[in-house]
Parts: sequence; structure tokens; C-alpha cells
Amino acid sequence: MPALPDRIEPQIDYALLVKRYAEQHQAQRWPRQRLLHECLRAAIRDGTLAAGTRLVASRALAEELGIARNSVLYAYEQLSSEGYVAGDRRGTVVANIAPDRARQPAGAASQHGLSQRARDLRTVAEPASMMKAFTPGVPALDQFPMALWRRHVERAMRSLAVEQLNYADPAGEPLLRAAIADHLRAARGVVCEPEQVFITDGTQGSLDICMRALADEGDMLWMENPGYGGALAAGRAAGLMIAAIAVDEDGLAPHAGDWLTHPPRLIYTTPSHQYPTGGVLSLRRRLALIDAARAAGALIIEDDYDSEFRHDGPPLPAMQGLAPDAPVVYLGTFSKTMFPALRIGFLVAPPALAAPLAQMRAQSCATGRVADQLALAEFLRSGQFARHVRRMRRLYRQRRDALVAALDAHLGSVAEVHGASSGMHLALRFHDIALNDGAISAQARAHGIVAQPLSKHAVKENRRWRGLMLGYAQVPASEIDALVRTLAALVHLEAYQARRKTGAAARALGT
Repeated sequence: MPALPDRIEPQIDYALLVKRYAEQHQAQRWPRQRLLHECLRAAIRDGTLAAGTRLVASRALAEELGIARNSVLYAYEQLSSEGYVAGDRRGTVVANIAPDRARQPAGAASQHGLSQRARDLRTVAEPASMMKAFTPGVPALDQFPMALWRRHVERAMRSLAVEQLNYADPAGEPLLRAAIADHLRAARGVVCEPEQVFITDGTQGSLDICMRALADEGDMLWMENPGYGGALAAGRAAGLMIAAIAVDEDGLAPHAGDWLTHPPRLIYTTPSHQYPTGGVLSLRRRLALIDAARAAGALIIEDDYDSEFRHDGPPLPAMQGLAPDAPVVYLGTFSKTMFPALRIGFLVAPPALAAPLAQMRAQSCATGRVADQLALAEFLRSGQFARHVRRMRRLYRQRRDALVAALDAHLGSVAEVHGASSGMHLALRFHDIALNDGAISAQARAHGIVAQPLSKHAVKENRRWRGLMLGYAQVPASEIDALVRTLAALVHLEAYQARRKTGAAARALGT
């Protein structure tokens, strides 16, 4: 590695630096030498001119600024007398002093300029914590056939023509759209043609398209409560009104009054594995929701995010294919079945919306990553994707079984398991809604365990669901019992403290 230079020589536009300082401090009428001195001192104090920076020679700076050289010499001498710079045989160098930046603590930065909906966004997990047990939504990355995938990508790179280095089709590579359409018809009962498939950078990208393209600002979005925060964020960012629709053990459960008091334009649902509770929407409810949405002139956004992993019983087909011309936009992703960094998802639009969406994408989205899309098309066509999913389904079922057994053994007296029949996570629901799932989650994190509180996913206050969301796909079965023992100790301690508080309150009322 080449040695670093002894002195930093950044390319600084001193004229622009002085101009901005003069404007910000209303100092245009100051004497030139004072203005230069104050400007350089401020730049050193805030770190713009870092320690070790060699200032430009006085003659060159005078020429750049159009001032007398004596003015520059005065400024440099003043800075030297104050200890901000020092001279050596190679010129004038910024001294090693701590920058005087007005830094605020993390999370306390001013939000001036942000919209209210931007301030309302939920905090997302730090990347480092996303690899810990029991982070939901993370597949068994160490089991992905990376060598095989690398060969597919390399073949795709070698096959690229010169014109494919240009901006790509905004809807996605035709080969991948066709491969996805074939896969969905066979595996999920989706009725579609390649022209209805649009490639996105993941489910969040698909949601942003739906919320902005399929509804106007002020329209009503139905959200499952509790529900997926990413959909809530997309709806708020698009300026939609939000209605929190109750979720029971079987998923979305709207009442007749919901259709009358706040009729929806969009209905967001996760019918195959409700996020976060894990309920599976029954066939009867699916058909009823389709009929009611059609009557109301609403569109259903069906997020089928981890439907490939069904552990108990036959999988229910996607809502999109249950009825002719169902008013459903179908969303899918490869982040759960392959790996999140791939950043490829898709949406399937109803036939009547395919052409307008294609036109909108052409005007607002210049896509690329052709090689990855071609590699994925080959991965699907070759049968390697189906083989990988089957292998992961067996692995996740083993890990699910280990987690359910540990939860029954160590927490069966205070909680029950929901949503273990499919997917990559389950919900542990507390019998006592007075238990503070947020406090338990924070204590678990201090022990190196990620256990998201169900209350975190509430769209509107919802005391029906109190508990923990536990992802198991990335956790080896051999480690699960010990992790659950640690988690159980925290839950039982919280339950004991809650009982003491309840008893103390009852005694106080009795006296």
C-alpha cells in the first residue's frame, strides 16, 4: 500500500468559501484581511479545513481572491498567533485542534424541513442486529447455493450485448417477467401474462408504486391492525388516509360498518401469512373480500411475501387467481426465498392497469441490473429455484418445530403460539395483555436476542395483540432451546412484576 502524504492538500475553492462566509455573516463590507482571517478561522474550527491541511501559498491565494498579498499574510499571521496554523519549510499547515462542530446526539437532530409523514416513520433495525436470533424476515443465508448462483451471474454477464449496457426496459427484463409469470401460474395459481409482471427493487418498491399510481392523495387505505410498517409508510408517503382494520386469529376481519364509514380505495393484506400475527385468511374470507372490494370499486394489494414456505396442510392459492378479473394487485419478492441483497421483487397488475403502469414506469424509472435479472430468469427456468425452495422448506420446518417445542415447554403457561403453519416467523401471544412486550423486547436485545414486540406493529392502539414476533429461518435448531430459555426468564420476570403491581393496586383499593 502506498504511503499516505504527510500533509493533506484538498482541492478547496477559497473564493467560494469566502463568499459563502461573507453572505452567512453579513460581512461583505468587512476589510478584506479581516474577512479572510475570520473565514479561515471558522473553516478550521468546524473541520472544513482539517488538521494537517496545507493552506495555499499566500501569493497564489491573493491572486485567486483578487486581493493584496499583504492581506493574506496578515490573515495567516493572525491564525498562527492564535494557534490555528503553524509554519514549516513547506508552507502554512492547519494545527491539530479539535473541530468545534455543534453536533447533536443521535436521534436529536433537527427535523426542520421534514414533512409530518416523514417524521411519523417508524425506526428501522440496524443492519448489525438483523443477523441475530430471532430477527424476522431473514432467510438462512448460509444455506444459499452461492457458487451455483455465481455461475448463473457469470453466464449472464458473458451473454450481455452492447445494447444491454444501456438503460433497460422500465418494466424489467422480458425473460425474467416471462419466467416469473410461468412460476406464479404453476406454484401460486396466479392468472397472468408476462405483460402484467413488473420488476421492482423489492416489496417496498412495489408498495410505493401501488400507493402512488393507484390512489390519489386523500384516498382511503385499509391497513391490517397490527400490520406491516412498510405498507403503512408507503401509504403515508403517498398522502393517503389510513383506516386500521382489525385482525383476528385468521387474518383481516373487516366489519360491515367499515365499508360504510370509511370505504377504501386500496386494501393492503397479507393473506397467506398475516404480518405479524401469522394468521391465514380462509378461502371463504378471501372470496368475500374480493366480492366486497369489487362492489366498492377498491383494489386489493395482496402481499404474498413468504407463501412458498407452507409447513402444515396444503397451501391456499393466491387471491389474485380465485375469481375472474379479481381486483387484486399481487406482490412478491425474492428477498425471502433467495437473499435480501438481491433486491428484486415484482408486482402483477390487473390486465386493464398493465399498459398505464408500463407508461408510468417508462416516464419515472430508468432500470438496470440486467445481468442479475437474466441470471434469476435462468435460475427459475432451470428448476434450481424450486429445488432451493424445497430444501429451505424442509429446513425451516425443522427449525419451526424446534421453536414451537421450546416455546410450549418454557412459555406455554403464559403465552400461546400463532401463525406457525407457514412462513419464516411466528407470533407468541401473551395471555395477559398487561404484560409489557416492549419492555421484554428491550431486555431481550440486551441479551443479544431480537424479539420484536407485537405492539410495535399496531397501526392504531390494539390491546388485543401483546406478545413477541419471532423469526426462526436463520436460527439453527440446536441453538433454539437455550435462546428460548433466556427469553422465557425475561417473560416470567415481567409476568411476576405485573402480578405484584396488580396485587398492590388491589390492596390499595381495598384499604
